[in-house]
Amino acid sequence: MAKKQFMQRFAKWHIWLSWLVGVPILMWLVTGLFMVAKPIEEVRGNHLRTEAKEQALVLPGGASPSTGPVKEMRAYMQRGQAISRVTMMDGSVRRYDLASGEAIAPLDAAAARTLAENEIVGGDKVASVTYFDPSEVPFDFRREMPVWQVALEDGTHVYIGRDTGEIETVRTKWWRGFDFMWGLHIMDLQEREDTSHPILILFAALGVIGALLGCILMFRRRKARVKT
Repeated sequence: MAKKQFMQRFAKWHIWLSWLVGVPILMWLVTGLFMVAKPIEEVRGNHLRTEAKEQALVLPGGASPSTGPVKEMRAYMQRGQAISRVTMMDGSVRRYDLASGEAIAPLDAAAARTLAENEIVGGDKVASVTYFDPSEVPFDFRREMPVWQVALEDGTHVYIGRDTGEIETVRTKWWRGFDFMWGLHIMDLQEREDTSHPILILFAALGVIGALLGCILMFRRRKARVKT
């Protein structure tokens, strides 16, 4: 008898909880379905832009800080040194000392380690330093560029551009867990970037239908209880 009363009370709690969470769950599912219905590129209007052919940078008098076609040049301070960062048309990056005009050598392993030690909290606790070619970068980096991976003892990965001399990104263990969950959330475990594909849209639609049916059944069950 006591067990039956407990189960009845448990069922009542479940009904009230369903009323409380049913509306926000339905809202989340409907808004989620709306957001995945179109690729993010279309939402941002990227498909409306006319494609412009990239052109090499032409400097006055034909002067050039480097051999080969240049796409972009930037001048800024990097750790107290005035530098010019030149991006070539093939995507490669070169740095020059603005004072002398001399090329700055790409970072080696020792320089990458030192940079992590100076600019990352706990960066002095290095487990390993590994170089990756653009075509072989780790999955948690996902950018095609020559990069040093400074792995710290706590599992953090600090990625430092060999040619840019900058910390490109930091990946903690928590970030990698978040990235995996994000892949599950959008049902894209390979690239973890596609937020609009048929499988995701299908299950989002099924979720909305299921939530709607559940809300309707709650009204029906409540009326049935009143009649009894």
